[in-house]
Amino acid sequence: MIQTLEVISLNLWQVIISLIDLLIIFLLLKKFLYKPVKKLLAKREAQVNSIYSKAEAARAAAEADKATYHEKLSYAQEEAKDIIKSAQASATRISNTLISDANEEVAAMRQKAEADIALEKQKATNEVKTLISDLSLNIAEKMLGREINSDDQSALIDQFIKDIGDGND
Repeated sequence: MIQTLEVISLNLWQVIISLIDLLIIFLLLKKFLYKPVKKLLAKREAQVNSIYSKAEAARAAAEADKATYHEKLSYAQEEAKDIIKSAQASATRISNTLISDANEEVAAMRQKAEADIALEKQKATNEVKTLISDLSLNIAEKMLGREINSDDQSALIDQFIKDIGDGND
């Protein structure tokens, strides 16, 4: 039975040496493995933070660009509205000018036509007077059997026209 106890028994020196070995391995791992791994993780964290800060800066720049774009778009729309209003006002002004010029031209043409009509009427009246005077002169010469001078002719014509004018009233 003694033998079985040795297998189960603990050797204190062996436990202490195992603990010292474990402590040495822990210190070695801490010095050669934990610190470099920690340094590597810190470096990676700095890189990730740098990437995040760059992404945030890019997002802020994109937002600023978007705001600028909307501002420029709004300005362009206002400018387009102003140009359209200006073009409409100009078209209205030109249209009014053209209509006014056309009305003036029509009025001038009407006035000229009325003057031409009055002139033609006067010419026709003068021709009728001349025809009537010639006819009355011929009739008067035949009736009187003599030639009538210009004073007599004017008096007869005026009398004839007066008689015709009185007859129409």
